[in-house]
Amino acid sequence: MSDAVHPRSVAIRVPATSANLGPGFDTLGLALSVYDELVVTSLPEPGLEILVTGEGAADVPRDASHLVVRSMAYAFAAVGRELPGIRLEAVNTIPHGRGMGSSGAAVVAGLLAAKGLLSGEVEFGPDTLLRLATELEGHPDNVAPALFGGLTIAWIDENGPQHKKLLVHRGVSPLVFVPEFTMSTSVARGLAPLQVTREDAVFNVSRSALLIAALTQSPELLLAATEDKLHQSYRAQAMPATDALVRGLRAEGFAAVVSGAGPSVLVLADGPGRRLDAARVAASVSDTPWEPLMLAVDVRGGTVRDHTEGSAARP
Repeated sequence: MSDAVHPRSVAIRVPATSANLGPGFDTLGLALSVYDELVVTSLPEPGLEILVTGEGAADVPRDASHLVVRSMAYAFAAVGRELPGIRLEAVNTIPHGRGMGSSGAAVVAGLLAAKGLLSGEVEFGPDTLLRLATELEGHPDNVAPALFGGLTIAWIDENGPQHKKLLVHRGVSPLVFVPEFTMSTSVARGLAPLQVTREDAVFNVSRSALLIAALTQSPELLLAATEDKLHQSYRAQAMPATDALVRGLRAEGFAAVVSGAGPSVLVLADGPGRRLDAARVAASVSDTPWEPLMLAVDVRGGTVRDHTEGSAARP
């Protein structure tokens, strides 16, 4: 079979994510209703055309090092194909460098673009997409909810990365406070210790188990279920404003945690009205400007469809 790709155009939509959710370090992730939307078109001649608007437009590269393009090339290479000429048009709304899974979303977008462009010639199933995404991202906790939506539990065994998707209780209402400043994920990860005490490990195991129950059945348990002793306190030194907001919100009864590696703060409210209360508390306990995003849990995950025919496809 020829390596040539029939010219086609695909549209991709990928949600933001929040990983860890407090105690579920490198394991739990939640898809949120903020989206990057892209149109990727194969070109008859080699080359790249990249147009980016929205978040990160002034900073992201316009060459083959662009993470979406790199992810596409990775997927093509995995099935023995050469990436054709590409036109990439991206409208980004997921904040960059703020713990809302922007890099995971870019990885997933690239893989779904490859899936769409190669549809009918090569098929990428859910397991393959998760494996490739984890290889690119380094861990599955963000890419799993970006791919599949909802609440995901992700782990790695002898067969590679795995996931379980769960439906979130309809009473759970996410709110994300986004600051103007950013945080490097690699720096944040480096602040977490390599070893923890048995007591802290048991503490987080119990809270992680409780968090699954709180998110799927009993939202009234969210405050207790989002306690953590493995990573947030160690990262506080690099994000004092984030730490102060988390502490201030929790003192008022809100299930507030660091979103991913930070510096954004995720509140898992037990009802839509409680989010307004949380926003008022945030304004009173912090001098730092925070943009409150009243969000829903995304249940679909990343999607790809033929841009010409409009026929939807799922990962």
